[in-house]
Amino acid sequence: MYAGMFLDRDGVINEVLSERVKFVNQPEDFHLLEGAGEAIRILNEKGYQVFVVTNQGGIGLGYMEEENLHAIHEKMREDLAAFEARVEDIAYCPHQPHDQCACRKPKPKMIEDLAEAYDIDLSRSYMVGDRKPDIEAGQAAGTKTVYVGSGNREPEADFYYDDLLSFARDCPHVLCPHVL
Repeated sequence: MYAGMFLDRDGVINEVLSERVKFVNQPEDFHLLEGAGEAIRILNEKGYQVFVVTNQGGIGLGYMEEENLHAIHEKMREDLAAFEARVEDIAYCPHQPHDQCACRKPKPKMIEDLAEAYDIDLSRSYMVGDRKPDIEAGQAAGTKTVYVGSGNREPEADFYYDDLLSFARDCPHVLCPHVL
């Protein structure tokens, strides 16, 4: 079995609610956060299977077409490739926030489905997010949890970092017997 690194997208990998972009509804709205490409490359080099798990309720609410989401994710893959970084797969929930679907974080279905498809040992894996539903989804799936962002310690995560790059640098190699 492999170790997985499950990453939320908006606010962990790319800008959202910034001066440059409010929401990511078109490929041109997608901008990697500083250090995100390097961070994912480091996680790849440390032996993690890297996945993106993202709630995309804008589809269900009619703010974005699913085709646009696929184009955004293609741009994300291209932007990451410039850093020699890659994600194995991307899972997303297109449903409205109050639909009570099984796949929307904080429910763990996206993580669990990816773990099953890619033979991931969730007990050796991490969920990294910038919001409480990300942390709750990781906890429900049985991963270690990492909150990234400055100042807010409200979600009860296992670890706290200012950004993805800081975590990636500290994160142990998969083959190391110790954990963070």
